[in-house]
Amino acid sequence: MTNPIPDLVSTEWLAAHGDAPGLAILDASHHLPAAGRDAAAEFATGHIPGARFLGLASLINQTSSVPAALPRPEQLAERLGELGVAPNDTIILYDDSTIRTSARAWFMLHACGWDKVAILDGGLAKWRGEGRAMEGSAPEIAPASPAALAPARSVRSKAQMLANLDTQAEQVLDARSADRVFGSGTDPVHGGPNGRIPGALNLPFTEVLNADGTFKSPADLRAAFTGAGVDLARPVTTTCGSGVTASVLLFALHLIGKHDIALYDGSWSEWSADPATPKAQGPEHLGPAA
Repeated sequence: MTNPIPDLVSTEWLAAHGDAPGLAILDASHHLPAAGRDAAAEFATGHIPGARFLGLASLINQTSSVPAALPRPEQLAERLGELGVAPNDTIILYDDSTIRTSARAWFMLHACGWDKVAILDGGLAKWRGEGRAMEGSAPEIAPASPAALAPARSVRSKAQMLANLDTQAEQVLDARSADRVFGSGTDPVHGGPNGRIPGALNLPFTEVLNADGTFKSPADLRAAFTGAGVDLARPVTTTCGSGVTASVLLFALHLIGKHDIALYDGSWSEWSADPATPKAQGPEHLGPAA
């Protein structure tokens, strides 16, 4: 497409432009094991017309020691080429997941330099709820030449997160629910202990969304972040259980024009598994986290 599109597109916009040349619609649905859902099977049953299935669950760098690490740039480029996504295409992402996995796909693309990418506001649930067209036939795909993608930027390692404990150069914002961040006992999603990186702030990713799954207005997004204690004039690194819902917060920050942001990709899955990393557990209290 020749005209730039916003980072967040409405169902009305996609219904009007979905068949435009140079537009690639990708289903980025992925579900936690406990959900008992098969994203690929659901795509085969019904999807937005013209959409292709990204296979987000398999876009993991298996050579990395980081749990569920972001894919290597060549790995991501190869997948896009297999799906017929040309280097100059505009990508529209959507999902039908309770953990808003299109934001994870957005981050991996954006971090590797694919700037022409947007998310469908409200995802498949809103599209379907409005009675819009669905199709179940497998899309015909003509493979495209893989794009040249750069190594992912704005990604933090465990070593960098440890160093940040001393420098406090970046605010750390955890996207998990408060009971997992401040509670004790076992994490019900990924196992291991509940808890947080010392000093981390908390804004559950659901707090940047409206009841219908659409993103809140810029003013309400700013209020949500500042209400969680975030200083929007300082850099922010987000974390969660495995780097998925942290991406929802990154996209929300991007929507309000904040770009000094990063993802701790290993997140709590990596941090909590290392006996040497300091951990805070239990209710927040005044002063630095223990």
